[in-house]
Amino acid sequence: MAGGDELKLLGSWLSPFATRVKLALTLKGLSYENLEEDLSNKSELLLSSNPVHKKVPVLIHNGASVCESIIILQYIDEAFADIGPSLVPPDPHQRAAARFWAAYIDDKLVIPWVRSFRGKTEEEKSEWMEQTFIAVETLEGALRESSKGKGFFGGDNVGLVDVVLGSLLTWVHATEVMSGTKMFDPAKTPLLAAWMQRFDELDGAKAVMSDVNRMVEFKTRQAQAISVAAASQRQ
Repeated sequence: MAGGDELKLLGSWLSPFATRVKLALTLKGLSYENLEEDLSNKSELLLSSNPVHKKVPVLIHNGASVCESIIILQYIDEAFADIGPSLVPPDPHQRAAARFWAAYIDDKLVIPWVRSFRGKTEEEKSEWMEQTFIAVETLEGALRESSKGKGFFGGDNVGLVDVVLGSLLTWVHATEVMSGTKMFDPAKTPLLAAWMQRFDELDGAKAVMSDVNRMVEFKTRQAQAISVAAASQRQ
């Protein structure tokens, strides 16, 4: 790497947040050392690199750590501005809009979606899933506005919002396999459905996205373990 920069990524194949950092590094053409963390037995390096949250991803650049995935994406874009394509547009208003939608995805899509899996009753799960689909419909409008008829949120090129949402696609595909639920339904959100197909075909995405079948297998085992634990508590 130019200038002798050393990049290490502390992540986990399970984490879409780590995946989005891998996507950004790959799209920028940056080489890095991928250090897979066992999240049930976190390394001393992870605990010392992210002492506040103690979670992945963490990017270590020449010995200095950067935490939180969206912050890491912006760091990569700024620290390596002269390498590869930029993830954020040069126009300040468009840049602010990209940051807004990136935060929206985590706050309004990811949080209720995760809670829909963890709900204690079917009614609770359904309510959280409804919130998730409201966010998906809002993002359909955001894609229409941001893309201006082109392929991605970033226009002709993949940008910050594409990377943040694209990192979730293994989850999206796994959810469809497990429950039949189409997160990006061509009948309801045709722009997002077409966007997903384009993103899946990117060489950078193919290189770093977690395997869907492996994710389905893991999530199935996890659900079974939760079910067994819940049953034992009722006895």
